[in-house]
Amino acid sequence: LQTRLQAGQGYGNTFKCVLTVYRNESLAGFFKGMSFPLASIGIYSSVVFGVFSNTQRFLSQLRHGDPAAAPSLSDMTVASLVAGVISVGIGTPVELVKIRLQMQTQPYSKANVKPNSTVPGSPVYRGPIHCLRTILQKEGIAGVYRGNVAMLLRDVPGYLAYFIPYAMFCDWITPDGSISPNPFSIWVAGGVAGAVSWAVCTPMDVVKSRLQADGVYLNQYKGILDCMVQSYQNEGLKVFFRGLMVNTMRGFPSSAAMFLGYELSLKAMKRCQTETNP
Repeated sequence: LQTRLQAGQGYGNTFKCVLTVYRNESLAGFFKGMSFPLASIGIYSSVVFGVFSNTQRFLSQLRHGDPAAAPSLSDMTVASLVAGVISVGIGTPVELVKIRLQMQTQPYSKANVKPNSTVPGSPVYRGPIHCLRTILQKEGIAGVYRGNVAMLLRDVPGYLAYFIPYAMFCDWITPDGSISPNPFSIWVAGGVAGAVSWAVCTPMDVVKSRLQADGVYLNQYKGILDCMVQSYQNEGLKVFFRGLMVNTMRGFPSSAAMFLGYELSLKAMKRCQTETNP
């Protein structure tokens, strides 16, 4: 839904988008492009959380001589920035394949764009591997990383609004005297952080989605600035908030589960390590 609302045509609001996708593509339409992100989400999340936590530990060691020392706000800020930059290297190809698969049945009718050889509305890719191979053959490595600048501008502030609100909100709702937050506090704080993060990065997410969808049947945008200008001229300022509701509604449960799984896994591994090496 997010991709269709941001980069597609004729879907209107969220409810109309749901009905249109279901009417045209049945339930299978809601799961298009899912396999590649599903196969890579474990690696992506472990890299992002690993980079964030290890950067914090490095900065704590550098500043206080103790990697286990509580990180300051500036430490969390730097760690979030580093995690956002690193995430782009892994996330861009995955997002590109997902969006291309989701948008390959999108009809185009604009007269001011030059369509590619494939007829708009007909499938271009047989699956994620074929999609990635086709992009590599036609566009090279640069094509695989199409939209990477927009994704960088999305993820760097996005992760700032992800990790810092989580830490602050988690501290706020944790009862006084508790050594660590309870699972409910982690779940709520993670959900709030996810919703806040997506609210912050939705405008640039729209630009990223449009740049990556560009090229399935046509080439409309010359770059990130051209995409922003064309989008604004055609649809006004509201275009940069397309998919905001879907993003925030999705962000709460997914981030809540992510942080809860991360924190509980860390506790379990530390407990196991303590029992093994008393």
